[in-house]
Amino acid sequence: MNQSVMKALKLLNFFSADTPELTLKEIAAKADIPKPTAYRLLAALEESDFLYKTKENEHDSRYRLGLKLLELGHIVSDQLEVRTIALPYMQQLAQEINEVVHLVIVNQDEATYIEKVDSSRALRLNTRVGKSSPLYAGSGPKMLLANLPPEQQHEILTADTFYRNNQLVDKHELIDQLEKIRENRYAYSVGEQDADTTGISYPVYDYRNEVIAALAVSGLSSHFEGENLEWIKTKSKQTAKTISGQLGYKGSDF
Repeated sequence: MNQSVMKALKLLNFFSADTPELTLKEIAAKADIPKPTAYRLLAALEESDFLYKTKENEHDSRYRLGLKLLELGHIVSDQLEVRTIALPYMQQLAQEINEVVHLVIVNQDEATYIEKVDSSRALRLNTRVGKSSPLYAGSGPKMLLANLPPEQQHEILTADTFYRNNQLVDKHELIDQLEKIRENRYAYSVGEQDADTTGISYPVYDYRNEVIAALAVSGLSSHFEGENLEWIKTKSKQTAKTISGQLGYKGSDF
């Protein structure tokens, strides 16, 4: 990481509940850096809304933590809440269908797996908690991509090429898939992250009726056929709906 970025972020650690406000002189002393250097770093944090200046005069300036941190804190809080609420329902679903169950969220321009419940089958998938993947690879990521705000989705789709599992993806085909996901309210994938596997995903909504996560079920493609496929879809959809209800969702998009 850039050294200036690390130095700037380190300054945020000096603020606490006991010391919510600090002067430029105090921050420079705590960081053991010259006041001009501290001022430059603080100015960058202020410009990004991580800090705001409460007072400035010719001798010193005073700073408090900015609203950007509150915004980011809410995002982290929401992520922790959906993970905590979803886990027991994911465990129940995995036990009923005996397939791997994931919870996936958008993390900047990628999809990140924040929870996973394994099946009892001897199956190894290329997924783990904390793993990130492109938003166009796999049923869970595609569910999230399909429900992004149009401008954010457009930004991701402006890339010249897309690869998943070392295979080139046709952009027009991907756009068609995203449209079908929005229409059908579930996502389907075959071999997009692991060979011979199939994934089914349903949206998880919050109290604002926004998609904040994808409940993704994955397993060998031979298990996702006929009546068993319909059973998996039914149980996964019910579970996603239940989790959404626990998060305050009042809509009827299932």
